[in-house]
Amino acid sequence: MAASTNLYELDNAAKIIPASAKGANTRVFRLSCELKENVDLETLQKALDETIEEFPFFNCVLHRGIFWYYLEESNLRAVVEEEHTPACMPLYIPGHKNLLYRVNFYKKRINLEMFHVLADGTGAFMFFKSMVTRYLQFRHNLDENIKPTDDFSVEEKTGDAFGDYYSKQKGLKQLKEMSSTKAYQVSGELDDYLLPHLVEGCVSAGKFLELAHSYNTTVGVLCVAIYIKAVIQGMNRLQKRRHVVVSVPVNLRQYFNSGTTRNFFGVINIDYDPADYNGELESIITPVARDFKEKLSSDSIEKTMNSYAALEHNFGIKMIPLPLKDIGIGFFDRSAKKGVTSSMSNLGQIKMPKEVEDYIEGFSAFMTASSQQVCVCSFKDRMVFGEVSPYKTHKIMLNFFRCLTELGVEVVLSRNDYDEE
Repeated sequence: MAASTNLYELDNAAKIIPASAKGANTRVFRLSCELKENVDLETLQKALDETIEEFPFFNCVLHRGIFWYYLEESNLRAVVEEEHTPACMPLYIPGHKNLLYRVNFYKKRINLEMFHVLADGTGAFMFFKSMVTRYLQFRHNLDENIKPTDDFSVEEKTGDAFGDYYSKQKGLKQLKEMSSTKAYQVSGELDDYLLPHLVEGCVSAGKFLELAHSYNTTVGVLCVAIYIKAVIQGMNRLQKRRHVVVSVPVNLRQYFNSGTTRNFFGVINIDYDPADYNGELESIITPVARDFKEKLSSDSIEKTMNSYAALEHNFGIKMIPLPLKDIGIGFFDRSAKKGVTSSMSNLGQIKMPKEVEDYIEGFSAFMTASSQQVCVCSFKDRMVFGEVSPYKTHKIMLNFFRCLTELGVEVVLSRNDYDEE
C-alpha cells in the first residue's frame, strides 16, 4: 500500500474515546464470524489486504494534536495471526505508531477487533462483511463481483456524518443531564489483571421474535426489559432504592441518510425504578417501551446527535489544550458512568450476500466496558448475546439467560478460557 498523507479529524463521538480508554475499558470491540469450516490464514490475509484498499480510513494511526487528537493514513500492514492473546486487548498505546484494528482467527472463527475511535459497530460491520465475503470468494472460487448490500463509495465510507448533519443546539446542557442520575452500579470480583471475560448466549431469533410478539412489543424493548429483570434479581432491598439505567446506543444511519463507516451513533438511557416491578415482566416492558418511544422520537434523536457535536462546536472547549481536555473528558466520563448501570447495543440482523450465506454459521459482537456491556446481533435464525466484563463471573448474564429459558427460549452458552465459572 502506498504511503499517504491524508489526515482526518476525529468524529464527534470519537473525540472522547482516547481519554476514556482506561483499565478494563480499552474501548476495543470485537466482531466475530463463525464459519462452517476451519479458517485458512493465507486466504484471510489476502482478503484483508484487498478489503483495506476499499476502507483506507481504517488504516490510520492516532496522533495527539495541540487541541484534539487526529488520524493519519499510514502504509502499515495489518498481519493476520492465529489468536493467542485474550480478546479485546488495547490497540491504542500513547506514543506508539500502530494500527487501530487487528484481525485474527481461531479454528472456524474470524475476529476483527477495532479501537472505537475508528468506527462504531455498524461501520465496522461494513468492513468485516466485505472481508468475510472476499475470503469466501477466494476460498470457494465464487463470483468476484459479489458485494455486501451496504456497499458505498470510499468518499461515503470516510465521511464525517456528525459534521454533515449537525445543527446548533444546547447540546452541552443535554450532556450535563446525562451525568446527573445516580444509578445502581454492577459489582463483582475483578480479574487480577483486568482481562476481559466473555460470555456468549445463542438463541433462536424466530423464537425470540415470537416471544416479543406475545408481549406486544419489539425485540429491542424485550431485550432491555429482560436484562433489567436480570439485574433486579441480583439486587438486595437496599440496592433496589437505586434505579436501573440501561444505556442503549442508537444507529443514527436509520434516521439520517449516511453510508459512513465512522462513528455515527447516539445514546439513549432507559431508566427503570425497581419499586415498580411486581414480579411480572409486563411491569417492566410497559415503562421501557414508553421510554424507547419518547427517546427515539425525531426531535430527541436530533438532540442526541447534536449533544456529541457540542464538544467540537463550543468555542471555549475548542481552545482548551488537549492535556486539559483529557482531564476534563475523563472527569465527565466517570461522572456519566455513575448514571448508568450497564449498556446494551443491538446491532440487528446481519445480512450477507446469498452466495456466501451457506458457508457461515453466525456472527457475534463484544464491546469492552469498565463494568459490563451486552451486544446483540442476529444472522438468519441465530441470535447471539455477547457480554464482556472484567469480573470473574457473569451473574447478571446468567440471570438473563435463565429468564429466557423460563420463558421457553433455549440458550446455548459459551465462554472464553479465562472464566472460572
